Amino acid sequence: MIEAIPSHAVVREMFDNSSLTWGLMACGVAQLSKLFLELLLHRRWRPAVLIETGGMPSSHSALVTGTAACVGWTLGFDHPLFALAAMVAFVVMYDASGIRRAAGLTAERVNGLPDSLWPEPHAKPLKESLGHSRLQVLVGSLMGPAIALPGLVYLGSPLHLVARLGAGLG
Repeated sequence: MIEAIPSHAVVREMFDNSSLTWGLMACGVAQLSKLFLELLLHRRWRPAVLIETGGMPSSHSALVTGTAACVGWTLGFDHPLFALAAMVAFVVMYDASGIRRAAGLTAERVNGLPDSLWPEPHAKPLKESLGHSRLQVLVGSLMGPAIALPGLVYLGSPLHLVARLGAGLG
């Protein structure tokens, strides 16, 4: 029988999971960079890009490659969990640049059809920005390890970081 872990231990373990933390951090930085790219390239401040899918760079790619890199660094690149993390990363990136992108292109074509083709007009158009180009996936996949590995090596988990900050201040 598997023993239940007290809930406070689960929360502590999650905050002590460096691979999770730095994978999510890579995802967040990639998503945040979309805001600045929007400002730089299109000269507009549009915070909505922070919650949109698609665009440069792929934050999903940054998430899965950053997490996989941390798992490999922590457990070894010959560990079966690294193999699993890498395979999940490949599936996510293939999906983002293939299937989700195709769905977005299909939505774009459907939205371009005349309203007279439909028995009832649609309340709003289908979402077109679903996937990523291969370049967007590539940039996101490079950002992931570039953000996650230095964070893992130099800062560690959030609990270790808080403990070091507390020791430095106290």
